[in-house]
Amino acid sequence: MNKEKNTQIIKSIATQLGFDFCGIARAQQLDDDAKRLETWLNKGMNGTMEYMANHFDMRVNPTLLVPGAKSVITLLFNYNTDEKQTGEFKISKYAYGEDYHDVIRKKLHEFLYLIKEKIGTINGRGFVDSAPVLERSWAQRSGLGWIGKNGNLINKKQGSFFFIASLIVDLELNYDNAYTKDYCGTCTSCIDHCPTEAILPDKVIDGSKCISYFTIELKDALIPDKMKGQFENWLFGCDVCQDVCPWNRFSKINQEEKFKPIPEIINFNAKDWEELTEEKFKIIFNNSPIKRTKFSGIKRNLQFIKK
Repeated sequence: MNKEKNTQIIKSIATQLGFDFCGIARAQQLDDDAKRLETWLNKGMNGTMEYMANHFDMRVNPTLLVPGAKSVITLLFNYNTDEKQTGEFKISKYAYGEDYHDVIRKKLHEFLYLIKEKIGTINGRGFVDSAPVLERSWAQRSGLGWIGKNGNLINKKQGSFFFIASLIVDLELNYDNAYTKDYCGTCTSCIDHCPTEAILPDKVIDGSKCISYFTIELKDALIPDKMKGQFENWLFGCDVCQDVCPWNRFSKINQEEKFKPIPEIINFNAKDWEELTEEKFKIIFNNSPIKRTKFSGIKRNLQFIKK
């Protein structure tokens, strides 16, 4: 079969599996991204996230992840919701339902199976925020949007509330045109509203100052005192820079059953969070991204916010 036919098959599978957008770029080394990443790491903006410096070469060269790689397929899956939390402490929308790693990974496994069934033997690997892949760069290169001032991929049709997944395959396909326009314009809403001033000029995000970093990634027993009073009651993650982004007025509500909010996330009040035991935490959040910060992390975050 030719490249055009195979490309049509792959985009059809993406729609079949519920992905909102699918773009394809040629697998090649990301030289410009390598320079930016190196500068970012040298400035210590990864904080204690040492894994960001690991496998540097793999992050910028997909052929080191999949030998003979020819194409990077990027997929967007919407997670926006109109459900509103009623309690005082806030959870990022992406963590309302089941762990997206598990949900999207299953879809990627099925995607590869269907490609092999319809096209034939190929080598490929799927990734969703758990391997050294620069997903947003590939999304832009495959025409799915631009990188906003808040560092997120923004799609002109539906905003930025997306999980980004990647399939790297040794199959040559027709490639989408890279997204070269930037529609942020003079807007600085994300910069102006960031509670910790983590969004810097030129689309640089100081990860070591982000609320999501402190509430999820930081494994220390205590959050630095210098951050007191800046968290705006965010207990896990932060959505401020996306909530204030004008492009998210176009965001749609996701229809994935597994991303429907866990009732406790919507209904827990301050007392419920304070009285939460480790046993109940493990039961309630067994399939949730919130388990990533562990019970001790949630209690640490809670005590910090309450100070």
